[in-house]
Amino acid sequence: MTLPSLPVSQVEVVLCDCSAQDAERVFACLRAHFESDRRPDDPPHETGTDRPTMWTGMYDTAAAVSTGAGRHPEPPTAPVTVEVQGSPPAVRLLRSALEEEYAVRQVGVEAGDQEVQLQLRVEGREGRG
Repeated sequence: MTLPSLPVSQVEVVLCDCSAQDAERVFACLRAHFESDRRPDDPPHETGTDRPTMWTGMYDTAAAVSTGAGRHPEPPTAPVTVEVQGSPPAVRLLRSALEEEYAVRQVGVEAGDQEVQLQLRVEGREGRG
């Protein structure tokens, strides 16, 4: 199966294994660095079903936004699974943004010629929050 290619600067982000509140915290961190299709006034919310919930967002790593100096996002209350897919340079930029604020551990990778897909575990750092 061949997936359609994303524009070179865009990264698709899928969050799972977390609460809606923690999903919004990770999305807010990413919005502080890059333009996104996720609006701050439309936070993730629980669906009320017994099925697992996943939240998605697209981030344009070529469209950096200015961040507030010294302002750190709230850490998630529990580890969050973050799956990212895009070109290797764009994925590196997005991962670096997460690493500025959170402890990030890579738990999986699938690499192709044009795109890479990483699975990361993101959680708060000791002494921050």
